[in-house]
Amino acid sequence: MPQYNEMFALSVEDMDLIETALQRTRDALSEAKPASGNGDEITLRRIHELLGRLHNQKIFYHPKDKVYLSG
Repeated sequence: MPQYNEMFALSVEDMDLIETALQRTRDALSEAKPASGNGDEITLRRIHELLGRLHNQKIFYHPKDKVYLSG
């Protein structure tokens, strides 16, 4: 049985494309009929969790030497 490759070489643009595709898929599934089945709910949950993991890996800028004011 083949093993999974644990080393990925994805660029920031690749990750952005993946994230955008997941968001569009999530939006399309959530707009679908509610009676479309339990499989869609499971898929939506998995997409939401994956988007959360991608978000948590981002590094957001904030200055180290002074108070950060957003906006």
